[in-house]
Amino acid sequence: MDNLAALAAVIGRHTGHDGIFDTAVPGLGLIRAVAPTMPMPVVYQPTLCVVAQGRKQVALGTATYVYDAATCLVASVDLAVMGSVIEASREAPYLSLRIDLDMAQLADLAIRHPGQVNEGAAPGPGIALTGPTPALLDAVLRLTALLDAPHDIDALAPLILREISYRLLADPAVRAMAQGSSRLNQIARAILWLREHYNEACTVDELAEEACMSRSAFHAHFKAVTLMSPIEFRNQLRLQEARRLMLAEALDAASAGFRVGYESPSQFSRDYRQMFGAPPATDVGRLRLA
Repeated sequence: MDNLAALAAVIGRHTGHDGIFDTAVPGLGLIRAVAPTMPMPVVYQPTLCVVAQGRKQVALGTATYVYDAATCLVASVDLAVMGSVIEASREAPYLSLRIDLDMAQLADLAIRHPGQVNEGAAPGPGIALTGPTPALLDAVLRLTALLDAPHDIDALAPLILREISYRLLADPAVRAMAQGSSRLNQIARAILWLREHYNEACTVDELAEEACMSRSAFHAHFKAVTLMSPIEFRNQLRLQEARRLMLAEALDAASAGFRVGYESPSQFSRDYRQMFGAPPATDVGRLRLA
């Protein structure tokens, strides 16, 4: 049995039904789906996503990333994306895992084990696709297999997580993320502030000040990392939360829009339709029937 088949077997044993599952291994989550899913909003924190079976699509701004068993996804900062499973069936369910990344550890390893990176270059997108090397897959499998040996988790999980970070540095794009330096850290700080204050009025100048950058440099680097302007990113956070509120708390569109920071119901409806492809009431009704 190869590593991918073994990984799929472990995930299958620990996911009895569709859903997202936290595990006893810190920072490890499992995902299972027996059918393709509608695009749903999610915020990716620094993470490694590995698919053992099936295929998934993630949209960030105008860019689309498709990954499967031949490709891993790495996110280096908190990013609001639209994700959907695009290949899954009852006979061959979508099986994947998420590993939270310690970007400080990744940066430390990049310094201790230097590679070729242009440190003066501007940061690139906060998402990268990388081909999983046999060594990386082996480490991911050993980490996931700890679910079958829970008494070993405390002793071995931190060591394997560090190895996974080291293995990821073999990809130049991931190494560039790790060494992205102060610019990426400044953008990450602004993204974190936006996530906590998305419903407040703010200007690009205020965000640039939060990031300790000039307005022009901040705008350019923010868009390079997120593929969106700061205001577009904030609006996406608002719309994702409004959608959740309408589904989970049965708020009407006007109330949800106001709760997340919109002052104009018509503007909220326009932005919502542009992002989700349907007016709020239609979209939420469709989700409830799904």
